[in-house]
Amino acid sequence: MKAVVIGYLVLVNTVAFVAFGWDKHAARTGRSRTPEKRLLLYAFLFGAPGAWAGSRAFRHKTVKRSFRIKLIAVTALEIAILVGGLWFAYR
Repeated sequence: MKAVVIGYLVLVNTVAFVAFGWDKHAARTGRSRTPEKRLLLYAFLFGAPGAWAGSRAFRHKTVKRSFRIKLIAVTALEIAILVGGLWFAYR
């Protein structure tokens, strides 16, 4: 079970990281962009660390305040879900 969870987390964080890089490349080359909702969805699916790392690594979506606020909210919600899940699992 632990291997499945770890595999999922690695996968979703890799997808989130790559999505930020892909969207940055698309922005620079004038190609079709990844919708912000999809980037936030990847973060919400427990890919927030990958989303933050991709944002920093590619310097993408770092200035747009509305997106930053949404990413912070998604990250806070993700942390709350994790803490709640751990609390219920170990009480």
